Amino acid sequence: MTATHRPTTLDELHRLRPNPRQQRLRRGLAAGVLGLGLLGTAACNPAAQNPAPAPEEGGTDFASAPTGSLLVSGYNPSDEVAQSRADYAEAQLAEVEISLDTTSFDTQKFAAQAASGDVPDLIRADRNLVATLADQELVQPIDECFAAHQVAPREYFYPATVDDVTYDGAVYGVPEFFQPSALLVNTRVLEQAGVSLEEVSTSDPQAVVELGERLTELDGDNPTRLGFDADIPGSAAMWMTLRGGAVQAPDGRPTLDTPENVETLTWMKELMDAQGGYPSIKSFKDSQDVFGDANPYVADEVAVATWAQWYVNVLSDYADDIELAAVPITDASGQPFAWAGGSAFAIPTAAKNPAAACAWAVEVTSTEAWMAAGEARAATVEEEGSINTGLFTGSPVADQAVREAFVTGSGNEQFDQVIDTYYEVLANPRTRGASAIGEQIGNDLENAVVVTLSGESDPQTALTEAQASSTRAWEQSRAGS
Repeated sequence: MTATHRPTTLDELHRLRPNPRQQRLRRGLAAGVLGLGLLGTAACNPAAQNPAPAPEEGGTDFASAPTGSLLVSGYNPSDEVAQSRADYAEAQLAEVEISLDTTSFDTQKFAAQAASGDVPDLIRADRNLVATLADQELVQPIDECFAAHQVAPREYFYPATVDDVTYDGAVYGVPEFFQPSALLVNTRVLEQAGVSLEEVSTSDPQAVVELGERLTELDGDNPTRLGFDADIPGSAAMWMTLRGGAVQAPDGRPTLDTPENVETLTWMKELMDAQGGYPSIKSFKDSQDVFGDANPYVADEVAVATWAQWYVNVLSDYADDIELAAVPITDASGQPFAWAGGSAFAIPTAAKNPAAACAWAVEVTSTEAWMAAGEARAATVEEEGSINTGLFTGSPVADQAVREAFVTGSGNEQFDQVIDTYYEVLANPRTRGASAIGEQIGNDLENAVVVTLSGESDPQTALTEAQASSTRAWEQSRAGS
């Protein structure tokens, strides 16, 4: 498993992580990868100020007391953090019979369900899919759901996460979490190479290439240590945005072949070539024991790498075996930059019980539920004598509340610095935004990056072809027609 592949289910993590030492990974990654975003209710949300409006004639009365049966798809309460949230929501919806389908969201399965008229009442999917589902009229806008529960989403959530689920001026999803990325630095390797931590910066693209080449170790053409793992192609959209480009316009149309993106892809190729080339790097990363006793930071197989916050939970098992620091990803001006990724809850258009779906989504992501999760995590940390690395939500209000209540000094200065860094970068969240063809743009971008890095195409040609493919998809969408 490579840094590019970020697990999306705990079942997947367990298959990849048989090492008994890492039983806490289940709890650690659930905090981030399963997502623990919060949607505050009137009692605790400073944005909850307006009274609930009356429903439109023939519309859903989201403000009424929820009753009946509720089927939620894609939420897996398989650790104490997720379970505590589910328990809280169930307690608030005493008149609702709740069933959880814990399998991951599948677009083809959902399309078939929608065609038959037999859909779940609530789905949990990647935020990049929500606008596509909205464009196909498979999920419904939930602005009235927010209003009924007195939540102003752009005041309570990080605006970047709301942008991800906004289509044609309406919000279609409840952002569930925000996993920021930063650079995790193996300071032991830096010291051996005579490189200071101050030299680790993304502000100057050419300096990154030089640093990567300086810190990489090769056996012939094959790397035995990567100097700068930029998580490419996985984080290609992030690097393009960081360098002043964008993979899509504000309205969602593709913008893959802009000069800025071509320049950034050219830089990606230079960075990979300086460290042995993409094929050799991919083979080396595929062989790494990412979750095990010989992970890249224990085995000194990496000097600097781009990682989302969830990986800090993995490394906390090895605090005594590694030398670690975190450095923010910064733009050309030195401004810290946090890339927003994650999932969201959405209500299918054909849901049989949308009112209960709305209420459950609000409760399971409320500040009270989040604080219950923080308390459960703190109890586990105390019992195991481990490090509380925090729970990163979709809301700055919830993040601050949980951090103040439960994330205290660990006694390990290195990990405290890492944890603080991930919280600090949240001040400047950025995102791709929403697009009716978000998944298609992502696939076309990845294909363009791979053929360029493999030497099968040049950056301009690869991105031009990617743009043509995404444009065809855009023209076939409701938004682009």
